[in-house]
Amino acid sequence: MPEVTPDDIGPDKSLLLVDDDEPFLRRLAKAMEKRGFEVEMAESVAGGRAIATARPPAYAVVDLRLEDGNGLDVVEVLREKRPDSRIVVLTGYGAIATAVAAVKIGATDYLSKPADATDITNALLARNEGLPPPPENPMSADRVRWEHIQRVYELCDRNVSETARRLNMHRRTLQRILAKRSPR
Repeated sequence: MPEVTPDDIGPDKSLLLVDDDEPFLRRLAKAMEKRGFEVEMAESVAGGRAIATARPPAYAVVDLRLEDGNGLDVVEVLREKRPDSRIVVLTGYGAIATAVAAVKIGATDYLSKPADATDITNALLARNEGLPPPPENPMSADRVRWEHIQRVYELCDRNVSETARRLNMHRRTLQRILAKRSPR
């Protein structure tokens, strides 16, 4: 993508960054200011909600897991106060179920960490023009299966017996799968 100009951003250049990783937050704020955004930062759900209520920004980048709660609470306030706001949800715990929840609640896009300022800018300024290009490294079949099992497990309120029943799987087999790390 070519270099971002202030014209690409539009007349309202306000950007809210919400992340509890202070070094990452400061680096990202500096990088986004260089690209022409007017940045405000918050390190908690409470701080993000306060800024979203008082001065709803045109753009927002919100971490999903914060020390004092869930970043989706900030997304909800933003959607309520400023429906046209473009919101990107970031997380270090990328799972399809959380991506779906973020988009349903009003996020424009969802990125897994580590995402750099260019990825974030592209996601914020993307204007849903056709289909995105296919992924460079799509998920393996094992990863897709694991994601599906995780989603059903979450929908069953983390009840192993109920999840195993719904997946038509032996409970012990499911417990072994859940105990392992996610496949790449």
